[in-house]
Amino acid sequence: LASHPRSSEAVSELKSWNKREQRRNIWTIDHIEGTKLRMNKRRRPSYRPEDQEAFYRLLEDPVIQSFLEADIFLKVSDKYLLSMVVEYFGRVGLPGHLYNRIHFFLALYIASDMEEDNPTSKRSIFQFLLGREHWPDLYKEFLKLKVEFFHAMGHRAWVTPELCEEIQAQNPHHWVWSRVRQCAP
Repeated sequence: LASHPRSSEAVSELKSWNKREQRRNIWTIDHIEGTKLRMNKRRRPSYRPEDQEAFYRLLEDPVIQSFLEADIFLKVSDKYLLSMVVEYFGRVGLPGHLYNRIHFFLALYIASDMEEDNPTSKRSIFQFLLGREHWPDLYKEFLKLKVEFFHAMGHRAWVTPELCEEIQAQNPHHWVWSRVRQCAP
């Protein structure tokens, strides 16, 4: 799993990474009635430009490209799940150059877990990342890394559709944002 030198460096960096700062909330006024205010708390997005750059760089990875091509019904890789990967990168907060295909698939697995929870579709992630022959032996290690990644995200997996659309709007003509899921067969 961590045979690539950059992979093991990134995994160890993920394990020891401390959050640099706490994200501040944004308060907005929803409604004013006399002296009463109804306020709404909104969390600021965590993603940074370097997280988006890392995401776009990883889309060029041949394993990730093969995975995206194979997911013809977009059950695990529609534009919303993929934009969640960008936000998750921001929540983890690693320097952009350290993200690798393992991080991409960890984030995508968590996004799929959060939104879809389809075990059959998620299993395809194991097969592409770990190999069709070896995934039954290695998937437990992947799940341990998923827990570490989720912890590094501050246990925050929920991403609003509005935030996903904001991420997509940063580069709206990129091919990845045309991955719109149709009705399931």
